[in-house]
Amino acid sequence: MTRRKTDLRADVAIIGGGLAGGAMALALAKHGVSVVSIDREDPKTMMDAAFDGRCSALALSAKNLLSRIGVWDEIAPEACPIEEIRVADGDSPLFLHYDHADVGGEPFGFMVENRVNRRALIKAMKGVDGLVGRAPAEVESIDRRVGGATVRLGDRTVVRAGLLVGADGRRSKTRDDAGIKLTSWSYRQVGIVCTVKTEKPHNNIAHEHFLPAGPFAILPMLDNRASLVWTEKESLGKTILGLSDEDFHRELMHRFGDFLGEVKIVGPRWAYPLNLQYAERATDRRLVLIGDAYHGMHPIAGQGLNMGLRDVAALAEILVETKRLGLDLGDSAVLARYERWRRFDNTVMLALTDALTRLFSNDIGPVRVARDIGLATVNKIPPLKRLFMRHAMGLVGELPRLLKGEPL
Repeated sequence: MTRRKTDLRADVAIIGGGLAGGAMALALAKHGVSVVSIDREDPKTMMDAAFDGRCSALALSAKNLLSRIGVWDEIAPEACPIEEIRVADGDSPLFLHYDHADVGGEPFGFMVENRVNRRALIKAMKGVDGLVGRAPAEVESIDRRVGGATVRLGDRTVVRAGLLVGADGRRSKTRDDAGIKLTSWSYRQVGIVCTVKTEKPHNNIAHEHFLPAGPFAILPMLDNRASLVWTEKESLGKTILGLSDEDFHRELMHRFGDFLGEVKIVGPRWAYPLNLQYAERATDRRLVLIGDAYHGMHPIAGQGLNMGLRDVAALAEILVETKRLGLDLGDSAVLARYERWRRFDNTVMLALTDALTRLFSNDIGPVRVARDIGLATVNKIPPLKRLFMRHAMGLVGELPRLLKGEPL
């Protein structure tokens, strides 16, 4: 039986319903901008997903945005606050320590399982006026013309919109089909991710140890668990991931130490290559990129998702204002505002994470001495330290209103 053709019209069509794409859909629809959200993943699969250990760090500013779009109340019971951050370079006695009490008492951010974030977004998207979801759905073709964009799906649905948002991840087909070039390079490292349960309480403290192969982060989760992001040389990553449970645990403990007592691995292990990538521009005719489709960075500062949500907040503010003025959401002048707003912030964060990765992923004596002195110096200068702490909370720069917890 041939499927019937369905025509959908909206102000904006979003390709990609992940963390950035889902937040984008809600931020727009809840402020009067009609949206069609298109995603390859089946929502039921995401709702039924079991614990797999993959987590994200949400800065305080990201929490503000999620609160404003009606998602945080669903996430909050399963979010672990980050109240302190301790940074050390190997076994050096010099360190950097951040305490949330020194900058107003709110947590720096929260550790949340990815499945919890996705589940909350999927629930929140149901029944929102002006928001239509198409998932699972495959994009067959995209046609972007002066008058608007047309997206044809595999189930014969045709979506017509004034603007197309590409939120389909690092391997964005939307970006590639638009001919937007990508700058990228590999760090020749892999990120090994797993979850552990510790004997002693972690007290909501995030630890980052810089080892010769790269950072080893211990990030607090609920129930006295911790998410580990273990950076290793590319040449050793596959070998370590393929070790027996006993040998993997032994290698992990060499890096973890015994300061939290006995450590048990819970859940599976994951590994992914670490690289930097950046689209040469965020816009094209009737098209704008957000999140990983626009930029991808090393996890050394835990800011990947947060930068994507900053894209969401900025674009939402511009499009909602444009809609209220009765203007064309896909006009090149409107998209240029987004490009200008986000270009500097994203470039600075990409440069910062790249510099930190190169600075701390080595064991060169003079370099190690210099960076240890740098950590200790920042630790002893309160104004500079407070600035860095506010940066970790996502509260530095020209912030969109949603990131400040303000209404649009």
